Amino acid sequence: MTDWKENGVRVIPGDQLDPNTAQTPGMERAAAINFARVGAQKIWAGTVRIDANAKTGAHHHGELESVIYVLKGRARMRWGERLEYVAEAGPGDFIFVPPFVPHQEINASTDEPLECVVVRSDNEAVVVNLDIEPVEKPEQVAWVDPIHKPPAN
Repeated sequence: MTDWKENGVRVIPGDQLDPNTAQTPGMERAAAINFARVGAQKIWAGTVRIDANAKTGAHHHGELESVIYVLKGRARMRWGERLEYVAEAGPGDFIFVPPFVPHQEINASTDEPLECVVVRSDNEAVVVNLDIEPVEKPEQVAWVDPIHKPPAN
């Protein structure tokens, strides 16, 4: 007979997540559900936090499918060979990332963190960080109108 007390439902308190998981520059991942923590065989789940006005490095998750649920903030997703495609998601929105898709998460907010829940289709986090030259280069854009004059060169 199965011992359901030891092999049943597990509750992982939100303040006991494990930051010892695969990371990408610009974000903080923490594992809640994986093989090591609860014996999960087919899924990985955890949280992601990106500071205001910050972005991650380009990466993909190998053969894994990922689902991102936005809790707080505004997520701007870029994807493609040169991160040439873009879409945004806000609180309550779900984002699906197929296997091997190069992507980058950007916090579109300048004053609040982006907080998300992530679920992946295997019991361990796979992260392949990429060295991609993005199509969108950072550029300082001055606000110019009849009141705001162009900056002096």
